[in-house]
Amino acid sequence: MAEPLCARLERGNLSGVSDSVLNAIARALQLDEAERSHLYDLARAANTSTPARRRPARQQIRPGVRTLLDAMTDAPAFVRNGRLDVLAVNRLGEALYAPAFDTPDRPVNLARFCFLDPRADDFYPNWDDAADTTVALLRTEAGRDPYDRSLTDLVGQLATRSDEFRTRWAAHDVRLHHTGVKRFAHPVVGRLDLAFEAMPLPADPGLTLTAYNAVLTVGQGTRRSALGRADRAVHSGRRCQILRPGRRQAGRGRHRESGRSP
Repeated sequence: MAEPLCARLERGNLSGVSDSVLNAIARALQLDEAERSHLYDLARAANTSTPARRRPARQQIRPGVRTLLDAMTDAPAFVRNGRLDVLAVNRLGEALYAPAFDTPDRPVNLARFCFLDPRADDFYPNWDDAADTTVALLRTEAGRDPYDRSLTDLVGQLATRSDEFRTRWAAHDVRLHHTGVKRFAHPVVGRLDLAFEAMPLPADPGLTLTAYNAVLTVGQGTRRSALGRADRAVHSGRRCQILRPGRRQAGRGRHRESGRSP
C-alpha cells in the first residue's frame, strides 16, 4: 500500500479508497459483519460531496405493517427507525415497554429512555448491556446516514446530558442486532427473558420490525400469561403500578445528568 494512502487511513480519511483496499482492511482487522458494513458506510460518505445536514422526511407506517402488528396478539412487537424512535407498536409491545410509554412524548425514543429516564435502571436488569447495544445501534446508523440532522440532534442531547452515553459514544462501537435474548424487570409482572428477532422491512428502508417470543414458560405460568397481565394493567388505565421517577425503587444511580445545559 502506498505511503500517502497509509497516512490518509491513519487519519480516518477514506476518500478515494477502492473496494479492494477496503476488503483487504476488513480481512486484516478481522472485522465482523457490523464493522465491515460500517467501514463501507464511512467510505461511501467520504466519497460523496458533503450535503447540508437535513431533517429526513417523516417516516410513515404503511397500513399493511400496522395490520401485521395488530395481528400479532401473542407476541410483543414494534417498528422502529435507525434513531430508535418507536413508530408503531402492538398492545403487548406497549405493555412490555410500559415505563417507556408512560410519558406524553411521542414518538417514544428508546435511547432517551435508556439514558435519561431513571426507570430504565430497574427495567433493564443488565443496564450496561442495554446501554452498549443502544449506543452501538446509533453509531451504526450515524455511519449509514451521517447527514441526518435529527440523529445528530439526538446524539448531541444525549452526549450533553449523560456521561454514560458520552463515554460509550467515544468508543465508536457498532453492532447489528438481529436476534438474541433480552432481559427485562417489568414493574407489573417481574423478570422476563424474551427471545427476539429484529427484521428490516425491505419495502420501508430504515425501518425495523422487532418481535419477542412470549410463549415459553418462565417461573409460574407462561411469558404469554405474564404479558397478558401487564397488558390488562396498562390498558385498563392502572398506570399507578408503573414506577414513576418520584417513586423509583433504589437503583444504580446511572441517570445522574452531567450538569451541562441540555
